[in-house]
Amino acid sequence: MASKALHIAQGVFSNICRFLLAIVFLFSGISKAIDPHGTEYKVGDYLASFGLSGYFPDYFPLLIGMILAAVEFYVGLCLLFGMNRRMASWASLLIMCVMTPLTLYIAVTNSITDCGCFGDIWVLTNWQTFAKNVVLLSAAIVLFTWHHYQVVRLIGQNTQWLISLYGLLFIFLLEVYSLYFLPVADFTVYRNGTNVLQGMEVPEGAEVPEFESVFIMEKNGEKKEFSLENYPDSTWNYVETITTQTKEGYVPPIHDFVLQDAETGEEQTEVLLNREGYTFLLVAPDLPHAEQGAFDQINELYDYCLKNGYDFVALTASGEDAIARWKYETGAVYPFWNADGTMLKTLVRSNPGLVLMKNGTIINKWSRNDLPTDDLTDRLDKLPIDHSDETQESRLGALVLLFLGMPLLLIMLLDRVWAGFKWIGKIRRRSKIANLLKKRKNEKENRSRKLEDEQESPGRNCIGSGTE
Repeated sequence: MASKALHIAQGVFSNICRFLLAIVFLFSGISKAIDPHGTEYKVGDYLASFGLSGYFPDYFPLLIGMILAAVEFYVGLCLLFGMNRRMASWASLLIMCVMTPLTLYIAVTNSITDCGCFGDIWVLTNWQTFAKNVVLLSAAIVLFTWHHYQVVRLIGQNTQWLISLYGLLFIFLLEVYSLYFLPVADFTVYRNGTNVLQGMEVPEGAEVPEFESVFIMEKNGEKKEFSLENYPDSTWNYVETITTQTKEGYVPPIHDFVLQDAETGEEQTEVLLNREGYTFLLVAPDLPHAEQGAFDQINELYDYCLKNGYDFVALTASGEDAIARWKYETGAVYPFWNADGTMLKTLVRSNPGLVLMKNGTIINKWSRNDLPTDDLTDRLDKLPIDHSDETQESRLGALVLLFLGMPLLLIMLLDRVWAGFKWIGKIRRRSKIANLLKKRKNEKENRSRKLEDEQESPGRNCIGSGTE
C-alpha cells in the first residue's frame, strides 16, 4: 500500500516538473525566435565576455541563436505533450547543466548585464536568472530520475510526428519572418508608441545616475578617447561611442539615446526630440556591413521627404571613412549623425532600417526588406502609417493562439477522437469475440448434453423391454 502511494506521488511530482519545464522552454524559445537579431547580439555578448569573438565567423552568433531557440521550443513541446520522453528528459537536464553554472559565472563577474533568457519580453537580473535556473535544474533532475513514472501523454504515439513537424515548421517560419522583416512583436524600450523624451525622464526626488560618453576617434592610425567637452576637429575619424554609468541611481528605460553630428560633433539629441512633425531616421549601425540592395529605395524616400518638407537623417555608429564611402556609393546628400551602436541595434533590428518619428514619438519601423516606398503615395497625415497604438503583448498572444495553440489543440482533439473511435471499435471487437466464444461454449454444452441423452436412452429402452 505504501509503495503504491509513493508511486502515485512520484508520478504527480514528475508531471509537475515536466509542465514547469515545458512552459519555461516554450516561452524561452518563442521569445528568442521573434527577435533573432536580439538573440544574435546576446550570443555575441557571451562570446565577447569569454574572449572568443575572434574565433568564430560573423554569422555564428545568429546561427547559434536560431538553433538554440528551435531546440528550446522543441524540447518544451515534447515535455508538454509527453512525446519522446527519454530524449526530452535528457535534453532538459543537459541544457540546465550547461546554463546553471554559466549564469552563476555571469552573476558573479557581472560581465553581462542581462542574460537574455527571455529576450526583451522579461528581463531578469543575473542573480534572478541563476535562481531561476537552480529551480529548473532541480525539476530536470526529478524528471530525468522519474521520467518513466506515469508521465501523462497528451497525444498518441502514432500522431506525435505531426505535432513535431508542425511545431518545428512554426518556429522556423517565425524566425525567418522576424529575421527578414522585423520582430512580430517589439518589446524593446524603443517600441512603437514610445516617446523618447518621456523614456529618458527621471522621477522627481529620485537619485539621478550619471553617465559618461567616451568617443573613440582615430587619426593617422592612432586612436584616442575624447569627451563632449574636448571633442576634436574634423581631421579625426569617428570610430565608436562608449557610454558607461559612473554613478548609481534611478536608471530610466532610455539612457543611451545620444546623437552627435558626424561632421561637427555638435549634439543633436534635443534637436531631434523637440522637432515638430515627421522625421525619418535611416538607422545603419554598421555601414560597411549594411545591406546594399535598398540604396535606390532609400534615395526615393529622401526625395519624398524633400518634396513634402519632412526631415531625413541617417544614424550610424560607423566612422567618417565608412560614411564617406556610403555617400560615394549611394549618392547620399542627407546628414549623418553618430550614436552608440548598441542603442541603434535596439532602435530597429535591421541594418539598415527605417524609423518614423512624430514629435519625438516613434510611430513606425521598417526593415530594409520592407521599406514603404510604394505606400507613400500622399502626405503622411493622409496615410494609415501610424502604428503607435499597437499593443505588443496582444500581437504576440494572437500569434501564439492562432498559429500555434489552436492548430496543436485541433491535432490533439482529432487524435483523441480517433483514439476514442479505436477504443470503441476495440470494445466492440472484444464484445463480438466474447459473444462468439459464449455462443461456441453454449453450442458445445448443448452437444455434450445431447450426447449424454443419447447414451442414456438405449439403456432405458432395454430395461423397459425386459419387464414386458
